[in-house]
Amino acid sequence: MMTSLSPEQLADEARRLYQAGDFAAAAEAYGRAAEAYAGAQDALMAAEMRNNQAVSLLRARRPEAALSAVQGTDAVFEQAGDWKRQGMALANLASALEALKRRKEAMTYYQRAADALEKAGEGDLRVEIMQLLAMDYLRRGKFFDAVLALQSGMAGVKNPTPRQKLFKKLLFLRLWR
Repeated sequence: MMTSLSPEQLADEARRLYQAGDFAAAAEAYGRAAEAYAGAQDALMAAEMRNNQAVSLLRARRPEAALSAVQGTDAVFEQAGDWKRQGMALANLASALEALKRRKEAMTYYQRAADALEKAGEGDLRVEIMQLLAMDYLRRGKFFDAVLALQSGMAGVKNPTPRQKLFKKLLFLRLWR
């Protein structure tokens, strides 16, 4: 390993490995990039690299390591007022918990992720998170909660596609009949 690589070069290498589908190697490379950014006193980029590492570890089917990598990164973004990256970090944390079959905890973090994404004005990302919540509610037989989660997610979409408009109408009709 060359120690003269910049944090950016390490991150580029990690991205290349991830795109090539070598998730285990990408996770290691993202870990090195996170350390390099931390050494350069760039806490936000270090936290982002830990999130990327967590995603890579999840793809490599190593949820315990993913959980360890992502823990605490949401607080770094929260302190910086970066609600979008906080929401993504919380969603990654929830995904790791879900992969570990800790669904109840995962749902809490998915909800927190949706709240952060709402603060960030990221309606489309919030919809994705609310869909994940709805799917979990459906798995547990909580149909009404699933519909409410979907409605809540759709409410934040500023410019819905024709498909999303139809979906919103169907949800409204289904809920009130």
